[in-house]
Amino acid sequence: MSTGQSAQSHGVTTSMDIARHQASNGYHVASVAGQKRPLTDSSPQEAPKPDAGVHRIALRGPSEISNPPILESAPLDFARASLAPPVNRFTASAIHQGPGASGLEEEHKFGEPAPGSSQNPLLSLSHPKYGLPSALKANFAALGVTSIYAWQASCLLARGLLSGERHLVYTAPTGGGKSLVADVLLLKRIIENPTRKAILVLPYVALVQEKLKWLRQIVQGVEKIIPDDENEDDGDNLHFARKRWKRLQKSVRVTGFFGGNRTTTTWADTDIAVCTIEKANSLINSAIEDCSIGDLGVVVLDELHMLDDEHRGYLLELMVTKLLLLQQDIQIVGMSATLSNTEMLAQWMNAKFYISTYKPVPIDEYLVYENVIYPAATSRQLFQTASKLTASASASASNTLQDSIPPHRTIEASTYKELSNSATNSMVALAVETAIAGFGALVFCGSRGACQVHSATISEAMPALTEGTDEMNKRLDLLAELRSLSCGLDPILQKAIIKGAGFHHAGMTTEERELIAQAYDQGVLRVLVATCSLAAGVNLPARRVIINGARMGRELVGPAMLRQMCGRAGRKGKDSSGETYLICVKADLEAVCDLLDADMPAISSCLAPEKRGLKRALLEAVATGLVSGFEAIKEYVRCTLLYLSLDKKLVYSIMDSALQELINEGLVLLKDDESYGATLLGQAVVASAFSPEDGLYVHEELKRALEAFVMDGDMHVFYMFTPLQVAMSNPIDWQIFRDQLDRLDESGLRALQYVGVQPGFVNTMVQSGASLKETTPDQLKQARVYRRAYTAFQLRDLSNEVPLATISQRYKTPRGSIQILAQQCHGFAAGIVKFCQRMNWGMLAAVLDHMRDRLEAGARADLLEMAQVTFVKSWTARLLRENGFKGLRSLAEANPKDLVPILMMVNPRKTQKNQLYPTEAERYAAKLLTKAETIVASANKLSDREMQVELEE
Repeated sequence: MSTGQSAQSHGVTTSMDIARHQASNGYHVASVAGQKRPLTDSSPQEAPKPDAGVHRIALRGPSEISNPPILESAPLDFARASLAPPVNRFTASAIHQGPGASGLEEEHKFGEPAPGSSQNPLLSLSHPKYGLPSALKANFAALGVTSIYAWQASCLLARGLLSGERHLVYTAPTGGGKSLVADVLLLKRIIENPTRKAILVLPYVALVQEKLKWLRQIVQGVEKIIPDDENEDDGDNLHFARKRWKRLQKSVRVTGFFGGNRTTTTWADTDIAVCTIEKANSLINSAIEDCSIGDLGVVVLDELHMLDDEHRGYLLELMVTKLLLLQQDIQIVGMSATLSNTEMLAQWMNAKFYISTYKPVPIDEYLVYENVIYPAATSRQLFQTASKLTASASASASNTLQDSIPPHRTIEASTYKELSNSATNSMVALAVETAIAGFGALVFCGSRGACQVHSATISEAMPALTEGTDEMNKRLDLLAELRSLSCGLDPILQKAIIKGAGFHHAGMTTEERELIAQAYDQGVLRVLVATCSLAAGVNLPARRVIINGARMGRELVGPAMLRQMCGRAGRKGKDSSGETYLICVKADLEAVCDLLDADMPAISSCLAPEKRGLKRALLEAVATGLVSGFEAIKEYVRCTLLYLSLDKKLVYSIMDSALQELINEGLVLLKDDESYGATLLGQAVVASAFSPEDGLYVHEELKRALEAFVMDGDMHVFYMFTPLQVAMSNPIDWQIFRDQLDRLDESGLRALQYVGVQPGFVNTMVQSGASLKETTPDQLKQARVYRRAYTAFQLRDLSNEVPLATISQRYKTPRGSIQILAQQCHGFAAGIVKFCQRMNWGMLAAVLDHMRDRLEAGARADLLEMAQVTFVKSWTARLLRENGFKGLRSLAEANPKDLVPILMMVNPRKTQKNQLYPTEAERYAAKLLTKAETIVASANKLSDREMQVELEE
């Protein structure tokens, strides 16, 4: 066959055919014969080695064909630097079709198409049965949602759901349209019952932020159904004021509640609260305590399978239990893609349940083993056959295995050292093939470090683009955005992005992750390598999901996490099909086959004794006044999932033990009338949203602080504000610890010695190279002190405007971890302040509250006032102050045009870049002027509020 002839004529689709198919998209496929080697500075020894007997494909942009001159390197003096694409050190292995298999571009057979809204009117959101207002329907349509699936219609139209009379528990595959059902129920409830509120609960901050944007778009211009005033005889001014107030009443207000959020909006000022699990539980507790729980109309629990989470699951169970006991007119909606015992959960909630298996986009699942791709459905047969071959010690076991089970496709073994591992070779080949075909690939791996290594490896084999193409310009723009961040640009990430790859993990900052995710979603990056946390945390669909090994860290992934990862493949509106590839090594073959066969684990209660959740459940119920008498407490326990799961006598025994523990610890007291009440300490623990164990520890620390608080410095406060859980997971570098101790002033050293830090012990740890022992209670207590002190140094630097990148380097900690510390610290610090207020420790609360403001602003005391203004963070506040705007009042009186040059100084690289393009510069200046107007308006609002407080005083 000639090199110019397509192998498709022989019934096989090759990588070359796929590449030629992409020629119209800007790639040129060079002829295999007579291909010129690109000009490089590499020595002959560094040139890539061709595989023996294998033809390779050179993918080049049109302008690269005629030997362009080598781009000279230049200093990166502005954000969007010119970068020559790096030369590949190796190429991806070719993938060949197996018997009866087809390539990536095969058209999947969908079977009979689902009936459209023209065939079934109920599949249109405009149908009168849904009763949605025209503005809401228009907003849905603007975002591409006009029709719904048959299962969604069947679920929504079940008796009592649209009217809010019945609870609902349902499950559907990822990408199957779960969220839309909950959105319709929630919005309909709020619009038709204008005095009621909604809480939407999501497990992760990223999901809360994503949902906030979506809901705010959906409710824009939508009005709640409030009857107009009948009295129209008022004077013109009064009538106008009433009409304006009516419009405000009618609008749907959506607010986010999560750790690190600086919103001043309260529960009273919102209609829809989008919350993390912890914030939602606190809101419900507060509403019960102040008797405003009747304002709540609907609670939506997304990712309901989190009930089983050992760290946070009990909070979800607490929320539902309290709502069930209240028997108020509050609709509960729970959903998940990974529920197996939906019916039991529905029984617990007294809810209707619905199970959908519908996948709008067909997903093909494969297992990759020793460079061979098999349908996942044959995994059990594959393992049995492989075991027999291993037992027989066949010399050609691999070939015999392929003969026994016809493979879907095969991947050529690579002669390159970097791809000698079959798992790595398969990962690179599958990822690069997807990118060449013009689709997106998500690669999941087991650790942050692996993300970066695999991203670099894949990028080495990715086809290079020449400078000047639209896609390359977008990649350079992405690099400019990343470089302009305060944390700077990671050099590994830079090299990967140029080739169209990237990585995404919790060690990166929020801003980095958002930019990378957006670039992948827009097709600027073709391959994204991520940890498994991305599977649940961000909505990023892919044509192909590649799971490189079944272990995340040291542990084998569970069926639920595997389904979450696979669920990212194929999304309606993005792709017509999806594929998942689980790459398995020999040692894990049996475990992986078991995993592929495994059912979803049943959801169980987290209030069991070993998880200690019932103790907190009882304390919260008593402290908020939900229950007091023994029979009422028993009724409350009967509303738990625990009661449905275990023997009744055992549950009551656990309840009695938990009550007695609460009494012994001084959190609850048994009154003379045999009712139970929370002590002042118990009330403080609940108000601060601490667990009983953490609350008792904080109480001891604060009592010591009352006796001797180091007020002539801030180190004592930073120690107190260090979150317990974050500190316990924070490794200590003892050399760095000693260096920071040596730099402390007398006040800081005195504060740390007072809480239990001994410089001599730190010296011993440096010299011995030992690690902390954490076996006995005393050792655990000591470890907590030193871990919190070490973490407190990082908090101190954050509040003193030390750049994030500097802190990361100083403590050898990922930038994202520092940022997470800051976010979690805000919530913990707020809890500490509330604790002091409830304990009537007013002076201590005032001192701590001032420092909490500094933490939230990330600034020194002189910037606190301005850092409250919208869009003004610590660096912006510092620039404003240095350029004449000394305080809130001067900022409120400013002309927005005068702020634009200062805002340009915040991001000088971006400003320099835009100066090269007049149209862009004009657009950028207009954007900054709008931002400046918002800043002035926010400053005015805050200034007016301060003046009002002064007048009232």
